[in-house]
Order: sequence, then structure tokens, then C-alpha cells
Amino acid sequence: MDVLTGLFLYWLHIFCAGVFADVWKVTVEPEMQALVSSCVVLPCSFKYPVQEQPSDRIRAIWHMKDNWDDIIFHKDTTRVKDSFKGRTNLIGSLGGSNCSLEIDEVKNHDNGPYCFRVELETSKTDKYSFVKNCVSIKMIEQASKPELQAEQSVQEGEPAVFTCSVRHTCPSHQPTLTWNHTGKVIMSYKNIGHGNWETQSVLTFSPKKEDDHSAVACTVKHHGNVKGEMTATHRIFVKEQATLSHILIPTISGLGAALLVGVLCFLIVMRFKKRIADLESRNDNGMRRRLSRLSRRFRSGDSSSVPGGREQRRGQGHQFDRKFYVKANNICTVSGNKPFSKARMPSPKSVAKSYSDSNYDDDYINTADLHMKLYENDIF
Repeated sequence: MDVLTGLFLYWLHIFCAGVFADVWKVTVEPEMQALVSSCVVLPCSFKYPVQEQPSDRIRAIWHMKDNWDDIIFHKDTTRVKDSFKGRTNLIGSLGGSNCSLEIDEVKNHDNGPYCFRVELETSKTDKYSFVKNCVSIKMIEQASKPELQAEQSVQEGEPAVFTCSVRHTCPSHQPTLTWNHTGKVIMSYKNIGHGNWETQSVLTFSPKKEDDHSAVACTVKHHGNVKGEMTATHRIFVKEQATLSHILIPTISGLGAALLVGVLCFLIVMRFKKRIADLESRNDNGMRRRLSRLSRRFRSGDSSSVPGGREQRRGQGHQFDRKFYVKANNICTVSGNKPFSKARMPSPKSVAKSYSDSNYDDDYINTADLHMKLYENDIF
């Protein structure tokens, strides 16, 4: 029996806890951020045990946690603490269970914590203070600059998109965002949760060549006399739109450079060919001159000193064997023959150098005879 009683009481406790825990309930953010001199909205929603009541039968009160008599908001403004008079406002609909509170002109000492209290004007007045669910505020002395997103390099004549956004906790007085450049602007506001909001501005325009290296700036204006950096800038680089001249100029420049290199190479090759031809001509002329001098030296000698002449030497050349030559005092003897005198070659210094075109041509024509004579007279 004791066991059954214990189980019954256990389940009854759980059931009652679940029911009565949901009777009086409030949902708030335990900590919020607020920009000094601006405003802040404390999000709040609540539930009560009786059937839904209209707003005029619900009384909302916000008070300090440590002292319930320090009221920061009441429908009867005479009951509001002097330091909060005219600065607090209930922006939610109590009939819709919205108890959100706005605090304007936030001061450094508005830290809280603040608690919500609800009073229902029914046949009997029901009151409940949610002192276990209060809100504290963290102060921000200076505002941060907005966030600006855009591509650094944009194309001339094509739409470019610039997005500027700022986060805040005062949706009742949204900050404004302005641009230093004209274009199509779209504003949007978004609840990003936990009492934080985001205001966004999107600027769209088609950059021109004059916009190259220019700065696009976005400036935020918060509600109230807020201090801090309010402007974000973004420098853009405009790429020129491709035209026919952008295609032709590089092409013509490349062809011109290639043609110039080709002409220079041709001139260099022709110059070297000319020099090579001159060198070959000089070498050929030098050889001809040396042969001509040898020819003159040979002709100036006494051809009669060679017995038998060319024809006789040709006839007798193979009829006897030459055994040896004896050179003494310029006298040559051949075995079995009489001694004969061999003509002495004149010294190059003793012969006057005189060249003419006719002699040069004659010498060139008789080159073959010269070689034959030199061979027959044993000069080679």
C-alpha cells in the first residue's frame, strides 16, 4: 500500500509540475547589447493560466529585479522612476502576449537587470512577477562601421553590386544607410534572432571609366547621438570594356614588331654576305696576283737555257732515267748528258710591280701554261 501511495504521489507531482510550470511563463533574452545614446528593444513574450484576455484587461509592468518599486515602465507614468520617464515604451501587443520593451536614449547606467510583471483584471486580479527571468544590458560606447561587401575589380558598363549592412538591437528605430554614389538602392531589414537585427542596403550601378580607382562609401546613421566610425569605404578598379581598338592595337603592334625584327635580320644577313663576298674577292685577287708575279718571273728568265724546249722534254722525258742532280754554282748535270745552266729566278725586289687590267687578264688566261712550265722546269 505504501508503495502504491508513493508512486501515485510521484506521478501527481510530475503532472502538476508540468501543468503549473506552463501556466505563468515568460520568454526573454537574459542579456542584450545596447548602443549608448541610441535605443534597445528587449524582446518578451508571456503566457498566463486563464483564457486569452484583451489588451485593455492586461497590465504590463517592468521593474528592477532588486527593488520591485523601482518601476521603469507602467501605464500610469506617475509611477515610473524619474530617470526612465519618457524613455520607455511597450511596443508589443499584450493581447498577443507580446511584452517587448523599448528603452530610448540609453544611458551608461541602464544595465538592469529588469523583470517583467503581468496583472490580469478578471473577476479577481491575478498578478505574477517573473523575477527568475530578468534581462541585463551590456553597453556599447561607440558604434562600429558598417560591413561593406563588393568585388574589387568590376567591368566597365556591366552592373556592379555593393552590399552594406549593420547589426543593431533597436528595430523600432532602424538605422539608415546612405551611399556616396548614385544607383539603384534596395533596403531590407531582417531579424537574425536573440534580439539582434540586421539592416542591409544594396547598391547597383554600372561603372564607367571615370570610376576607376574611386572609393565607394557607405555611411550609417543610428538613432540618437551615437559616437563611432560610421563610414565604410571600398576602392574599385574598373576594367575597360573590350572594343575593336583593344583587339586591333595589340595585333598591329605584334605584327609591326615581328616585321621590324624580320627586316633587321634580313639587313644583317645581307651585310654579312657582302662582307664574305668581299673577303673571297680579295683572297681570289691575291692568289691571282701571286700567280701573275710567278708567271712574270718565269717569263723573264732565259727559256733557251733549257735544252730541247717543252716538246723536246716531252719527247725525251720517258726515254731515260734521271739518277741524280748535282747542284754546284747553279750548274745542273744529268747522268749521261752535258751540263747546262738553269735560269736563276729574279728577286721579287728587283722586278718593278706594275699591274694593269690587260696584263691581269693575260696572266689569268695563261695560268694553266704557267703551271705546266713550272712543272717542266722542275720548279715544283
